[in-house]
Amino acid sequence: MPLTPDADPEVERLELRLLLEAVYLRYGYDFREYAMSSVTRRLGQFAEGEGLRSYGDVTARLLREVAFFHRLVPFFSVSVTSLFRDPFFYAAMAEKVVPRLRSWPHVKVWHAGCATGEEVYSHAILLREAGLLERAMLYATDISQPALETGSAGIYSLEVIRKGTANYQAAGGHGALTDHYHARYQAAIMAPELRRRMTFARHNLAMDKSFGEMQVIVCRNVLIYFSEALQDKVLELFWESLDTGGILCLGDKESLTFSAVAGRFEVLDEAARIYKKIVPRTATP
Repeated sequence: MPLTPDADPEVERLELRLLLEAVYLRYGYDFREYAMSSVTRRLGQFAEGEGLRSYGDVTARLLREVAFFHRLVPFFSVSVTSLFRDPFFYAAMAEKVVPRLRSWPHVKVWHAGCATGEEVYSHAILLREAGLLERAMLYATDISQPALETGSAGIYSLEVIRKGTANYQAAGGHGALTDHYHARYQAAIMAPELRRRMTFARHNLAMDKSFGEMQVIVCRNVLIYFSEALQDKVLELFWESLDTGGILCLGDKESLTFSAVAGRFEVLDEAARIYKKIVPRTATP
């Protein structure tokens, strides 16, 4: 909904376009192709928290105050995450992806839009229990620096662990989640064996380039916040970043069907949205 209900809708649309253009020109972050329904909702939440009543007010502040902009960025980051979120997905990964990873001497995994990192640790636990962690590296990226710092520290509340334990069991974990963290006081820190196989870094899917040649890319329920054009752009980026035979994992609200890269992937598990790249990068799609 508009920040000011009685404002001229055309003026509000213009102010919003100018705000997103200002973010791009001033800071290099491109949110111009995000789904506008998501952008207006998130900007409305941010502006309300800052006591501002128009997009013009937000633009004026962010052009002059770097700290203000850094408070804004996390509102564009997808932060809905948990340990072993969607247990059926991890069960499908264990059955249909892990056996394929054994054919590679080294496994590189990119978690794009990792938020605070719980799902990155979930994937690392899956690899650890399969005996593959020591030859794997997990690269976790997001646009939000505070989220990345949380993920890098690997410290979560016991409530996060409690919910994660139920998910882990539902996903068919081979041991106990307690094998993978150390509890202290009212928090838990993930095991160092997991953390040392991870790199957390800032990356903007809307404008940054490939993060390297990967065997697995996980980007779950992030594309739903992008316009159709930006979705295709990001999927092209993922295709370029994957080794032939590599695995792409999307969220349950996303699909490659009707996308620009649909013919370049084979479906491994439609319900879990797991796909295998079948067209080499040197081939013409």
